[in-house]
Amino acid sequence: MTAPLIRTRDLTKLYDVVIGVNDVTLELGTGVIGLLGPNGAGKSTLIKLITGQLKPSAGEIEVFGECPWNNRRVYQRLGYCPEHDAFYDTLTGHQFVSFLGKLSGLGSEAEDRAEAALLRVGAAEYLHRPINAYSRGMRQRTKVAQALVHDPDLLILDEPLTGTDPIGRREMMDLIVELGREGKSLIISSHVLHEVQSMTDEFVMIYGGRILASGHIQEIRDLMDEFPHRIAVRCDRPRALASRLLRDLPVAGLEFDEPKGQIDILTHEPSAFYAGFPTVALEADVGVHEMSSQDDNLQAVFNYLISAR
Repeated sequence: MTAPLIRTRDLTKLYDVVIGVNDVTLELGTGVIGLLGPNGAGKSTLIKLITGQLKPSAGEIEVFGECPWNNRRVYQRLGYCPEHDAFYDTLTGHQFVSFLGKLSGLGSEAEDRAEAALLRVGAAEYLHRPINAYSRGMRQRTKVAQALVHDPDLLILDEPLTGTDPIGRREMMDLIVELGREGKSLIISSHVLHEVQSMTDEFVMIYGGRILASGHIQEIRDLMDEFPHRIAVRCDRPRALASRLLRDLPVAGLEFDEPKGQIDILTHEPSAFYAGFPTVALEADVGVHEMSSQDDNLQAVFNYLISAR
């Protein structure tokens, strides 16, 4: 079995009397993982503990099997894009990324690697312009480039989509997916749940400094038995279909709107429902126009988890 990249046990970080991270026990493996939660949930504190910027108040954390605090070996294997800017504004993007590449140990190849990293994040047009002339989106791309320049084993991107325009957001999301397909491990912190869902199916959900859940989104949803799945169906004969669904499938509740041709269904057994639905619809001679789950998204799962606390 492959050892986890990150392991924590009873991890806690206090800021005087304020709790940033509270008693977190967690294991994270390879791949692309979304770290999700609203602003103030503890995401940035957990990231700073992982990257060795903060020392735990209690508990333990290991990254690549070692404590990250004051550990150069760990730092060399990490790429970190912080949420907030920290530039030398009079440098060009290329000079800035080259400088950080040299600090990471690249030596004479730093300039070539910096140019390649900037080109990869879509910064070709302005890599030789001073950073003080950059827009917020251009600065964000430059931060991601410096995280990539030394080809780290683990990339940690804290709110990487912040400040990017719609095209820039799409390009950044595509880049993250591409890096994951190439075998890179990434942790993507965000409070915009639906955007992260388009990049990965593996998540850690944090709220109030505590981990609400972690794993594959569907596994998390399936474990929440007390909340029935909500499924919406649009069809040409909703009354006839509703009658057959109640009789033949595991339905916990149902409402239909005949003028709109829509049925809203509650079920505790979604797999059985989906498996049996085509047969029921055919036998009822009903034309189905659309079928969708209102719960197969991160926001719904996150709302359920918070309400269950």
